[in-house]
Amino acid sequence: MDDDSARGERLTRREYLGCGGAVVGGGLLAGCSGAGDTDGTASESATGRSTPASGTPSETAATDGSYSVTMEPVGKVEFDGPPESWFSYTADYADMGVALGQAEGLSAIGVRERFGTHYYDDLSGVAVESDDLTQLWQDGTGKEVFYELDAGLHVVDPNFVVNRLGWDRDDVAEVESTVAPFFGNTIFSRAYDWHDYTYYSLYEAFEKLAAVFDERARYEAFKSHHDEVVSSIRSRLPSTTPDLALLYPAEMPPESFYPYLVGDGTQSKQWRDLGVNDALAEHGVTDAQAGGGTIDYETLLEIDPDAIAVRIQGEISEAYFTENVATHMEDHEVASALTAVQNDRVFYGGLTYQGPIIHLFQLERAARGLYPDEFGGEELFDRQRIADIVTGRFDR
Repeated sequence: MDDDSARGERLTRREYLGCGGAVVGGGLLAGCSGAGDTDGTASESATGRSTPASGTPSETAATDGSYSVTMEPVGKVEFDGPPESWFSYTADYADMGVALGQAEGLSAIGVRERFGTHYYDDLSGVAVESDDLTQLWQDGTGKEVFYELDAGLHVVDPNFVVNRLGWDRDDVAEVESTVAPFFGNTIFSRAYDWHDYTYYSLYEAFEKLAAVFDERARYEAFKSHHDEVVSSIRSRLPSTTPDLALLYPAEMPPESFYPYLVGDGTQSKQWRDLGVNDALAEHGVTDAQAGGGTIDYETLLEIDPDAIAVRIQGEISEAYFTENVATHMEDHEVASALTAVQNDRVFYGGLTYQGPIIHLFQLERAARGLYPDEFGGEELFDRQRIADIVTGRFDR
């Protein structure tokens, strides 16, 4: 079968799932301000689709059962039903899909190591084997793998594909029209200069994906528990919170770091939930995702943050972190002079990509790291309640 015939066959199989409205790059709101770190402002309509606070539907249903969901920058995307197969490039959306009970249909991820599936080990009945997922990044990501996977939905911002993966817009439009739509907004960071349209908070994006999969009840259950957990933690925080430096090692053991600002992206939601001050931003350091270079211990000593969180991808044990980061800094000629090192306030900073499940685990770990006397080894959210939501064992 030649390429054109193969693509025609795929399009026939995908007729139930098409993209309405603007195609690639359409619907951009240039200069639109970010949505902030709210946890959603939409209400549920009689159809079960969410509508924004203004009452103007952003998710609409037709009499034949089809429906549409609108999200910047892709615009309105039309569905005849929830997609049975899908994948996300970044693990924030993958985690959202798992939270919505859609793990079985997940076929691929950008980089397996950056998807914190190990967190699911604590949730009864919830599991994702990352080795079973196709890794989209193989010294680059071409459109061929999108054809090979033949998924029903690509949960990735098309502008991420263009600006971070190097595709041209014709390639995006081709895959969108012959395989399946793109649906997503780059939410983990707000440092990219090409992202000049609406940003969504974690729960705003989660609500959008819930509308795609017709899983409003699971979304509402997650949001309810999230709000309870964050409120409870905040009620126990001290009146004065620390200046935090969020870092990623340039090598291991680290001699220099890539700086990450707390900012407004979902990658740092747990730190904002905990009310930290951003020591790097206060000293004019540029975020690595915005082109900032590495900083060494001499620079870090000039800033001298109260606490240091070191972000590392993958499953990181306490023993590994202690041996390769904390002890190394304690023994280092310069790093040992840092206030955070001397006060034993250097701790693991978690993964970059977090959806609603991973966020709860990382919020708990961050609270323990920042305030061990207050939170210690305490479990700060209900594992069984989260497992019940994911597996559907709750009152819908």
